[in-house]
Amino acid sequence: MKAVVSITLDDVFVVHDIKIIEGEKGLFIAMPARKAADGEYKDIAHPINTDTRDMIQRIILEKYEKTLEDLNDDLPVQY
Repeated sequence: MKAVVSITLDDVFVVHDIKIIEGEKGLFIAMPARKAADGEYKDIAHPINTDTRDMIQRIILEKYEKTLEDLNDDLPVQY
């Protein structure tokens, strides 16, 4: 896991605990989930269709990468 993020939709609805995970094929997001009685994890909030999921993932990952760049720009240069 690389990060945990929250998103706000249209300034009226927030989703917390979205995880950014590094998998074999690169970064992806995992929506917030809760462990069910059977031991499996079930999403408690998630997009209804693939296009929306892809849009949310793209925006989150772009912001994550930009944040990393900004943090690296703020680090002192060592020689």
